[in-house]
Formats: sequence, C-alpha cells, structure tokens
Amino acid sequence: MTLADLPFGPERQALIDLDAIRHNVRRMAGIAAPAKVMAVVKADAYGHGMIPVAKAALEAGAAWLGVALLSEALTLRAAGISAPVLAWLHTPSSDFGAGLAAGIDLGVSGWELDFIVAAAREQQRPARVHLKIDTGLGRNGSTAEQWDSLVGAAMEYQDQGLLRVVGLFSHLAVADEPHRGETDLQLQRFREAVAVAEDAGVDVEVRHLANTPGILSRPDTHFDMVRAGLGIYGLSPFSGQNSADLGLRPAMTVKTRVAQCKDVPAGQGVSYGLNYRTPAASTLALIPLGYADGIPRVATGGPVRIAGITYPVVGRIAMDQMVVDLGPGASVADGASVLGAEAVVFGPGDDGGPTADDWAAAAGTINYEIVTRISGRVPRVYLHERAT
Repeated sequence: MTLADLPFGPERQALIDLDAIRHNVRRMAGIAAPAKVMAVVKADAYGHGMIPVAKAALEAGAAWLGVALLSEALTLRAAGISAPVLAWLHTPSSDFGAGLAAGIDLGVSGWELDFIVAAAREQQRPARVHLKIDTGLGRNGSTAEQWDSLVGAAMEYQDQGLLRVVGLFSHLAVADEPHRGETDLQLQRFREAVAVAEDAGVDVEVRHLANTPGILSRPDTHFDMVRAGLGIYGLSPFSGQNSADLGLRPAMTVKTRVAQCKDVPAGQGVSYGLNYRTPAASTLALIPLGYADGIPRVATGGPVRIAGITYPVVGRIAMDQMVVDLGPGASVADGASVLGAEAVVFGPGDDGGPTADDWAAAAGTINYEIVTRISGRVPRVYLHERAT
C-alpha cells in the first residue's frame, strides 16, 4: 500500500463512545437503585467533553449533574440543559448571582452562606443549597465543631425565605481501598451530621455521600443519591479490578497516525538526553503526540499499538512527539514501513490493546489523570451522538 492509498482521517483524535457512557450510567443506576444518580461532568467530563457526555448521561437515566465550578454549571445551562445541577467548589470571586439566576444548586461548606444570601437578596429569589460536612477527607466541608452553627444559620435564612436547604452531603476519602476502616468512620460521622440537621428542622430532597468506589463497594453509603464520576467514563477505581470486572466500558480512545518510520543502526540515541539507545539495528516509528497533548512526560514505557502489535515508548516523551522502537524485523527497506498507520495510545483494551490503566502505571499515576489531561489539541470525535 502506498501513502496515496491510506484513508483520509484526522491526524490525532480522542474518540468518545457515547453509547459506552450510556451503558455505564445504566450500570451505575442499577447498582445504586433506588438511589438517584448524579453524573459528575466536571473538568470537561474528565476530558471527554462536558456537553455531549451530560446529554448522554441524562438520556441514560441520570437525574442530576454535578460539577466543581459555577462556571461549568453555567456552561451546561448555556447549552440548554435544564436538569438539576450542583456546583460545590467556590471562591469569594464566584458569581453566585449568575448561579442563582440559572437555577444552579450550590454546595455550602461555611463561608459561602453569607455570599449566597447576599446574591439571593439581590436576585430576589431563594437559593437552593446543599450543606457539606467534612467527615474526614480534610478538604472543603464544615468541621464537626462548626456544623451546628452552619445548620442553624442556614435554617434562619430559610425561615426568612432567602434559601432552601435541599441537600446534605460529604465525600469519601478511601472508598477505592475497600479494606480500610476510615470509610466506616466517615459513614458514622455523616449519619450523625444528618441527625443534627434533621433535629434542627432540615427536611432535604437528597442526602449524598457515595462516589464511584462507594457506589460499587459500599451500598450502605448510597442514601438518596450517588455521585458517579469515574464509573460513567468506564474506568475502575480499584487497583485489583479492571473495567470489565465491574461491567463498565471505557469511553475514550486516543489515537493518531505514525508520522515517520526509519531504519537506524545499533546504538542510535532517541529523544532528549539520549537515555535510550537501540540495542541493535532497528526501525523507529515517530508518534505525533506528546505532553502538550496530555501524554505524561514521565511515562516512558507507555504502550502504543501499531498494526496489531503493542510497543513501549522509548526515550523521553517530548512536547509534540514520542518514539517507539519497532525492532529489527520491521525494516523500511523491506517495504514494511508503518508510515501513516494507525497508532492507538489507549482505548477499551478489549482487543488486547493499551488502556488508560496501562498509561497510569507507566506514569505512576491514576487513570483519572490520564483521561482528564488529554488536551484540547486532540480533537474529540463523538460516536453514537443523538440528534436533539
């Protein structure tokens, strides 16, 4: 086959299988029932694309959407999505007025309450808030010592018609390690915080604690709603179980085309620092993806699948490119060049190809980071998108 025979296609792309998203949402909903599912679509849906993923998740039965930032919630509304949306990570610069005007539910850890009330007065509409208790993660959320006063202040504002406490929530720290006892302690603390709020007259629509690992391993954390993040993208939060073990389908496939293929002698150095040299005469293939595209620079050894064979990346990963050593049996001179061939960096792995988990292992990180960091320079291509 000559270069002229190669099919035309994008130089690089992240294929997003929306049917996989739908499948995963239905899977999580089946496990969590009768609890509702909040599909967490923060960080551009973990790199998958917030608007298409949000629509697919709602089509599959998600009742709520969750984001970190108010700006993300406003983007959902601007796209015409009217489902309940919760945003929970704020700063004093957050536009609470815009959030209230758009009907966004707001997470409250403490200090935000007065800011939200000021916006409610200005907007002349009550805010919908979810009070968050820190049960042990040590990030946002009220401390146990401040919980009584936060609940009391919220109820005073509710009596004044400035807000409605519609949710109580917290976040699990180690649910991805099911053997650890801290989850039991967090669950106990959450139940105690809910009891304090109920004694103060709080009557909420939803109590929510479980993240993806909590959904999958701790049914006692489900309450009225669960927050499904990683699971709706088809990835496993557990070190000892893969996606297939959990009945999930990875939704993202990152691929490109081989940009150059050349024969080199033994001892040829590869990439910056020349930390790798070919052990014998060999053939090198250039993969036009690098850390500017979200490939971790430290992930030397990460797998790339070309023509049905998986090869490790050799040498340092650069800003725009990385190299695989095809070995001595792939001589360009013998007509076996893979120039222009499809190179899959990661995908579902159902054909034995590389996965986000493989790249996480190579980079010493987690699969969450691998998919989330794929940059906007890699165009998203959506499969099974439905007309609306």
